[in-house]
Amino acid sequence: WGAGLRSYFLRVYNWMASGLLLTALVAYVIAETPARDVFFHQQTLAPTGLGWLAMISPLGFVMVMSFGVNRLSRSAVQALFWLFCAVMGASMSSIFLAYPDVSVARVFLVTAGAFAGTSLGGYVTKADLSKAGSFLMMGLIGLVVASVVNMFLHSTALYFAISLIGVFLFIGLTAFDTQRIKVSYPQIAYYEGPEGAAKRSVYDALNLYLNFINLFQFMLQFMGTRNSNSE
Repeated sequence: WGAGLRSYFLRVYNWMASGLLLTALVAYVIAETPARDVFFHQQTLAPTGLGWLAMISPLGFVMVMSFGVNRLSRSAVQALFWLFCAVMGASMSSIFLAYPDVSVARVFLVTAGAFAGTSLGGYVTKADLSKAGSFLMMGLIGLVVASVVNMFLHSTALYFAISLIGVFLFIGLTAFDTQRIKVSYPQIAYYEGPEGAAKRSVYDALNLYLNFINLFQFMLQFMGTRNSNSE
């Protein structure tokens, strides 16, 4: 399976990288052009109705792709992935309003290095990471609950702790998902054939994409320097 596995991972990473590029372009264009006024109020920079829709709609795309991967056609899965990445760009455009471009670029490069090293580690390690899956999912649920609670508490200490834990959690999920993709590839190639493998590569790219995006956002909260007018 060696050559096929390498080809499959290359396809996964290509989808992921292309999706990240589209997300970054959409986010930057919305933040730096008059399109910003459609998504954010001019004075307060609070999201408009369309801005809120852009922020919550990615969840719908993820659910459709997750539950429909076996029913949707290859072209439909790919189209949904592109649409999802574009909508994610719209939802993340506020980052360019809250942080200087230099800070965003610096944290992105740090995130890319951490992600690449962690994913490589998950690929080559002999340790069985499947046992960590349930622990990581429980940690993710706890992180979401803590984030919601802190929306009301506005605790700086809790905010810092959530950001730090989030970084380690998504580093763990990156290694876990990379190994899961590696282990599941032979079964995908044997039972689902080229068409099924093509669809699965998009789904696996989505998982790694989400790990990268969340890792980036937590690292930005942890390491980024905010604009003075966004405090």
